[in-house]
Amino acid sequence: MRSITTFDIQYAHRFYRFQGEAQYLHGHTGVLTIEVEDTVNEGVNMVFPCNEIQKTAWSVIKNFDHALILREDDPLLPAILDVYAKQGIKNGAPTNTMKGEAFSNELCTAYPDCRLVVTKETMTVEGMIKMVYALLKDKLNIAKITFTSGVNAASQEFKPEGTKDRCPLCGIALDENGVCPKCGYRKR
Repeated sequence: MRSITTFDIQYAHRFYRFQGEAQYLHGHTGVLTIEVEDTVNEGVNMVFPCNEIQKTAWSVIKNFDHALILREDDPLLPAILDVYAKQGIKNGAPTNTMKGEAFSNELCTAYPDCRLVVTKETMTVEGMIKMVYALLKDKLNIAKITFTSGVNAASQEFKPEGTKDRCPLCGIALDENGVCPKCGYRKR
């Protein structure tokens, strides 16, 4: 069975070296849907609480929200970083409160202090699915991710590996020591 949750994400990007309107810097409202699959957890009668999926995923996804997403070879990148440095906001500002934890993997790097995500590939709906899966595959049993942005949409199914040990009291994943980080339940 699956638990499903969605996120609204506002972002700006462009398709560097693309011939067409998307070569210009522009913004979108995207809808990201994550489906988590597992057995129904006895005691709480659910696969995974959607609010806990939200918390787990949002900790990294919020770096994409209200962010500029550029490819690493885009010539706008150094210019933007230079402007941010001159403004004194490259290393963060007191008003930058929506930032998540910095991350870096083979597909993308988040610079939360300057609300920037730098990608290896052009940020498309397909690219967003690849990035989100790479960032969350070890935290959630993801079965499907769908991303819609304007008239563009993509979806990909994944094969979840095994099950996650979850708390019988609140349904969230136990940590590596068998302890629930939310309520303190300890697996015996």
